Amino acid sequence: MRTHFIAIGGSAMHNLAIALKDKGYHVTGSDDAIFEPSKSRLEKKGILPEELGWFPEKITSDIDAVILGMHAHQDNPELAKAKELGLKIYSYPEFLYEQSKNKTRVVIAGSHGKTTITSMILHVLNFHQKDIDYMVGAQLEGFDCMVKLTEDNDFMVLEGDEYLSSPIDLRSKFLLYQPNIALMSGIAWDHINVFKTFDDYIEQFRRFVASITPGGVLVYNEEDAEVVKVVENAENYFRKIPYKTPEYEISNGKVLLKTEMGDIPLSVFGAHNLLNLEGARHICHTLGIMDEDFYDAIMSFKGASKRLEKVEREDKGILYKDFAHAPSKVKAAVKAFCEQFKNEKKYGFLELHTYSSLNPVFLEQYDHAMDGLEEAIVFYSEDALKIKRMEPISPDLIKEKFKNENLKVFTNAEELHAYWDLLDKTKGVYMMMSSGNFGGLDLTK
Repeated sequence: MRTHFIAIGGSAMHNLAIALKDKGYHVTGSDDAIFEPSKSRLEKKGILPEELGWFPEKITSDIDAVILGMHAHQDNPELAKAKELGLKIYSYPEFLYEQSKNKTRVVIAGSHGKTTITSMILHVLNFHQKDIDYMVGAQLEGFDCMVKLTEDNDFMVLEGDEYLSSPIDLRSKFLLYQPNIALMSGIAWDHINVFKTFDDYIEQFRRFVASITPGGVLVYNEEDAEVVKVVENAENYFRKIPYKTPEYEISNGKVLLKTEMGDIPLSVFGAHNLLNLEGARHICHTLGIMDEDFYDAIMSFKGASKRLEKVEREDKGILYKDFAHAPSKVKAAVKAFCEQFKNEKKYGFLELHTYSSLNPVFLEQYDHAMDGLEEAIVFYSEDALKIKRMEPISPDLIKEKFKNENLKVFTNAEELHAYWDLLDKTKGVYMMMSSGNFGGLDLTK
């Protein structure tokens, strides 16, 4: 089968391209910018485009499927050529559904926690050598590629994202998967550039629940009021399995999960991760993994990439990085960090650089998000605001919205780096929260 990727360099797209190459498909692609690690990984598989840019001549009538990434625009010349030839054009999630429509589909959804829960499930199944297809949004230890597609496997586990499917398909990605088994971890308003009101955002989750196949299963977080409302108001038939934060304690810096089988030591920390773990346990149970086997495997789970991930520093200082950028994620990460390191001086750095996080109206969602930290630092780039064509934001507004007068606010990367260099990283503990890189800050030095 011949497939062509428009915008092959994306983190999700290049993983799918590699998975199809491994499956034996003929894969080509284009992009106007490809960064690491996508570039090296595509090159290793022999499917890195020879030159950057869009080339309509690459689009020929013998292509069976064109897969369109979000990075491309509606006026993309390759997309125009594909339409002209009448080729079948898929969004990323649409193509994944085509690959899994004859399998049992397990979809993990929610505003926060979905990557970690999906990663926990895959870790447990991999530990017990259970072979399944999957798609997850973070790099995992023991996995080469974050998409796997086969002809033979009966199950596919999918991380279900509520963001748009493609430039020409404005449905939320997770609405295309039609899950047999689903999980919903939480609902907290995000992507306000697309979902202008909170109700518009919640509506995507109502539709997601409505898309569960008749007689399917929904595992859901009963501690989230919005999730409970969506589940209780659903009109379709499926089995409901609630979950909540399990009992645990912190002893000598180690998290111990309280179970009927005794205390289970874990490598992850934070109440939100224990909640994620409980959701993963229920999903694994539906896949035939007994609790004893689940706990046996989960002890060695060290976390998904950039989810409270420990950074090995040259000076042996204690530093964690977290993908947290949305308010609910920041609050959960800060709470976990403060609980885990009660006696140390805690430094928390947050970079605001998404469309939502730089919107003055949305900033109100960050109220008290960094409370509990002895030193709280927020960084955003004034240049990023200009690039996004957004109005300037004052540091005073940030302090006001965060309801934290002691907040340090930096708007210039060089000034942030100078402040960072003055800190003795061997004293205190540090957490860096961003989906960016703090203007190129090296966290290992």
